Amino acid sequence: MTQPVSPPRDSADKLPEVAQVPSWRGLLARADVRTLSLLGVLAVLVVIGGITKPDEFLDTRNLQLVLTQASVIGVVTVGMTFVIMSGGIDLSVGAIVALASVWATTVATQEYGFAGILFTAVLVGLGCGLVNGVLIAYGGMVPFIATLAMLASARGLALQITDGQTQIVTIDSVLKLGERDAYVLGVPPLVLVFALVTVVGWLLLNRTTFGRRAVAVGGNPEAARLAGIDVRRQRLYLYLLSGLCCGIAAFLLIVLSGSGQNTNGNLYELDAIAAAIIGGTLLSGGRGTIVGSVLGVLIFTTITNIFALNNLQSDVQQIAKGAIIVAAVLVQRRTANAT
Repeated sequence: MTQPVSPPRDSADKLPEVAQVPSWRGLLARADVRTLSLLGVLAVLVVIGGITKPDEFLDTRNLQLVLTQASVIGVVTVGMTFVIMSGGIDLSVGAIVALASVWATTVATQEYGFAGILFTAVLVGLGCGLVNGVLIAYGGMVPFIATLAMLASARGLALQITDGQTQIVTIDSVLKLGERDAYVLGVPPLVLVFALVTVVGWLLLNRTTFGRRAVAVGGNPEAARLAGIDVRRQRLYLYLLSGLCCGIAAFLLIVLSGSGQNTNGNLYELDAIAAAIIGGTLLSGGRGTIVGSVLGVLIFTTITNIFALNNLQSDVQQIAKGAIIVAAVLVQRRTANAT
């Protein structure tokens, strides 16, 4: 009786290698090209700023201002990157920042000093993130609708708390963080906080199971569920993370402005989503990069600074940002079709 002939062992072993090696190498190559492209765009913007307003743009104080302004929206963008990467969206980040900033600067809260303001800002951010997460993960609501409802509710509550008035911070320990005397080797404390959040976000995404599960949920929720991942709980954690980042950003904004206003965080959702997209995070989920998102934040902040120095109107800035978003999405679609 003839025995079935098995394929040569070496040819069978080679098939997985041929299928697998180009996949991760190609992904790494695309990531490198994307990062280098973003660095190139940022370098071009620096050159443009240096040519148009050399004395003002290249001044140390102005560069410190650019980094400081990037820090607030940058912290929000780190959380937004995780949410979008998981296939979700968060339209409420700006409103959460506003609510957290005004709740943390009420007279009653300021009686507890520095710790009271910081704790309240973070707690409000986490609370809003929890509501978003529960509605989306366990309530079955579409992220767009749930976060849109949070946007309206948080803005309304912030307006009710302030009654349309600016709440001035009187705690010296908070105000001093925004002064030049608090700079560490010429670096503002807010920039150091942004750097720390960025490093923690990068480690979460690239060195923990939390990051791998977020990518899996965004790539294919059903496959992630079959692999043993609690998809609902993972989504809840991601919106909690986004809320936490909003709370931290609210505290940074309090330090930067010395006040709490119901108009804080206006259009932060636009800037955060745009920065994540041009940084390489897919709107459909399944892929994201913290480094790319941070570069996206720096690009947008630099554009805003150059426009301000050249006395260009804010509507021109918004048009430019919109054009950049469209271009980034088109590039993403072409890249996805090519692969």
